[in-house]
Amino acid sequence: MSRAGDYTQRMDATRRNRIAQWVFDTRPILERFHLWLEDVEDLAPPRQPGGGSFVGPALYRAFLMSAAVTALGTRLFGRYGEGRGLDGLGLDRFKKDADAVSAYTLSEALWHLTRSLPENHAVMVCLGEGLMPKVGEAPDMGSNPLLGFGRVYARPQVAKFLDPRVHRLINDPTYGWEGFWQEVQRAGVTIWGAAIDTLENTSRFAKGDPGGPMTILHLYDQPLTVTAPYEGYIGNLVLPRTVVEQAERDSVLLSYRSPRRLVWDAIRRAHPDVAAERVHVWTLGGPSRQARLEPLWEEWRRLGVHLVEDGWEIPGGGPVFLGSGTYAPVARVGTFADGDGRRHLFLCDGYAASAEAIQGASLDPVFETRSLLCPLSSTFQLPWHRERRVMRLDPDAESFPADLAAAAGEELDGGLVERYRASIRDARAAGIPVARPDVRIDDFFPRKTWRVLAVSGFMLPDPYSGAAGVEEVGDRTYRVVARAATRQNLHLVRLTLRLRETVEQSRLVFSPLLDRFYAGQDYRTRPVRVSDSGRLRNELQTLCSEALEHVGADGLRVRFERIGDGVMSADKKAFVRRVLEWYKENHPTWFRWLELGE
Repeated sequence: MSRAGDYTQRMDATRRNRIAQWVFDTRPILERFHLWLEDVEDLAPPRQPGGGSFVGPALYRAFLMSAAVTALGTRLFGRYGEGRGLDGLGLDRFKKDADAVSAYTLSEALWHLTRSLPENHAVMVCLGEGLMPKVGEAPDMGSNPLLGFGRVYARPQVAKFLDPRVHRLINDPTYGWEGFWQEVQRAGVTIWGAAIDTLENTSRFAKGDPGGPMTILHLYDQPLTVTAPYEGYIGNLVLPRTVVEQAERDSVLLSYRSPRRLVWDAIRRAHPDVAAERVHVWTLGGPSRQARLEPLWEEWRRLGVHLVEDGWEIPGGGPVFLGSGTYAPVARVGTFADGDGRRHLFLCDGYAASAEAIQGASLDPVFETRSLLCPLSSTFQLPWHRERRVMRLDPDAESFPADLAAAAGEELDGGLVERYRASIRDARAAGIPVARPDVRIDDFFPRKTWRVLAVSGFMLPDPYSGAAGVEEVGDRTYRVVARAATRQNLHLVRLTLRLRETVEQSRLVFSPLLDRFYAGQDYRTRPVRVSDSGRLRNELQTLCSEALEHVGADGLRVRFERIGDGVMSADKKAFVRRVLEWYKENHPTWFRWLELGE
């Protein structure tokens, strides 16, 4: 045999072995979603097996596969682009349907992969994106489907130990984080905390925009010190590590509250060859952010830097957008050279939703960045330089209205005062470190030293990394790019997956049971399995968490009056109630946990 033929044979064997190893490690997920794994390509190979992750090589591949399968299922069955042209209520319902597909898919993938966790381990969701309407949305729109705080994925005995303690953590103020943490440690249980956004950039996905939507799963070797469901906003200034270290050498401690002139001075000293016009500052944009961020924009403009605009082409990537998506830009923070060899510097400023901010900050050791954080309220009334003082106030002090007026620089009406009071109380109840003047990512971990596995699956092209979205390459065959980042490695992999069933049959595989029934499948004639109990409980926690009350040790009461029309239409609410009543009546043992409210 020629040397070329021998080399080809060896490469074919290496490829087959690589695919076989991935199939072995991810079989529960592939089987659950009726998929064949056709190929595995390392676009940016890891330096160590399993990326040097604390979860080990097999689970590392399983988490990557979970993100890839979620991206694939959402892209194929989340009805990408079909929300274009809908009115406000219609678009919001459509977004929630897309979120439901992604949340359901990732939840199912996590359930199946965590059957392989070490016996005393659990994955617990500490932060999830979707608890509150975004800025500009009406409160009655309700929360989006999500994997939110307290969701536990583990072997049954570990889950049974953790679930009542999580419920107590949420509901018993005398228990608190310390009580929870001490009990977990005494029991010898290891919790891997998670921050999850199953569909980042939902609006862009619904409207059919060409890039940006992705699945984000961050896994940590310990839970975050969050004690209740929470979604708010966090000011974040993300700088290259070199800039922050230069400021420290000059005896300047940079924080989110620092005047941006001091930040610019540190940039000039750390990178004297980068002219002001080649410093690119990315912030969220648009009219809804103007009251909060306009003074920040002006501060940067006065320094002569480039404030990134919608459609600006990032070198090596694509046109960026400012309406959403604060996570992905963090990967580009740092310096780069243009075609003429001139150096540029890219940084992020402004604010992000809490899950995105903490996810982005935990990329600091991966991309050699420093994220300077500051909790903000959920009321977009005050400019950033006043807003940053509000969350440190005592909401229960008699002087709170006067203290708030002093921070705001003006008297506020009673309704606004109560909204600010509620924001501070919600953050405090969840353990967000609002009292600290400067917040770093380490403040969210009990041990202060921590490890991360940051996994992303790309539904559509990412303008910041240049990663491709889901691509159809054959009959029911698709390529999906996923990324895993640890302190030691940045790994980009392309998985080729083939649907075993027809596209329409696969749609059922990726759809929640309640959606399948609503679309026409008859729940009364379909064979009922004991697993339906867990699946429907999971779906209710995902679809309408704000309508659920914990009852007793493991019961759930569904309060239908709390489900707004923006979450679920009136006829769908009535239908879901009929389905649950049928299950409760015909299978009372399996559904003894279920109670139906008004």
